[in-house]
Amino acid sequence: MSHTQLDFSHTQQQSLGTSPGMVAALCCPLSASEKRQKFLHRLVHFRHMDFEYALWQMFYLFVSPQKVYRNFQYRKQTRNQWARDDPAFLVLLSTVLLGTSLVFGLVLRLSFLETLKLMLWIVCIDCIGVGVVIATIFWLLANRVYRLPGSAPALQVEWAYAFDVHLNAFFPLLVILHLIQLPFLYPVLYHDWFVSSLLGNLFWLVAIVYYLYITFLGYRALSFLRGVNAILYPITLLCIVFLVSVLLRWNFTKLLADFYKFRIR
Repeated sequence: MSHTQLDFSHTQQQSLGTSPGMVAALCCPLSASEKRQKFLHRLVHFRHMDFEYALWQMFYLFVSPQKVYRNFQYRKQTRNQWARDDPAFLVLLSTVLLGTSLVFGLVLRLSFLETLKLMLWIVCIDCIGVGVVIATIFWLLANRVYRLPGSAPALQVEWAYAFDVHLNAFFPLLVILHLIQLPFLYPVLYHDWFVSSLLGNLFWLVAIVYYLYITFLGYRALSFLRGVNAILYPITLLCIVFLVSVLLRWNFTKLLADFYKFRIR
């Protein structure tokens, strides 16, 4: 069965039979330590990773992100956990991030050592480090603010799921800021023109709004949470900042490029 066939409708999922493996997963869920060990074990065994499914998820994060989260729900039903147990998505995301960072370094005319530093900074700090902080914040908000009062003790948001939501939201942001806008960097964006601020900041607005939207979908998929619409509230502020920045010609793309140059030297 192909992975695209895993996108079951709600009715189809309810009609699925229960295999012995599914019963074991539901009755005897793995501890957090066992889940972590399983994840790390697969991380060093590439043959055990499902890269085809990870690519399917990356594609649908642009086309229809709701489908990605419907498959997260299916994982909860079959394996009794929301978070991914396969590191293939993280491996592919890191590979894409390294590749786009390399191209970014070439476009910025950095030396080999500077480009290597840039790649490490972006992967280890911008993606994983910042992602750990963001995931922890949303994990705390989900369990202490958004969680429905009176929910069963077992209905808790896993930290690993919060980190998965961050990775899902980070991928489109990465493609928009590190890939789509890159050809326009020096010809248009790296200038003090009005159109440079307009186009460059529009890239940023779309990327951050997409990040918030996919994050919102991730927590809305959990039926025991409420009030997650608050995740979308900053969009109004972002639109105001966008208009003000364009009028004042604050070019965020140029600032990003200058920041990349500054922190590796």
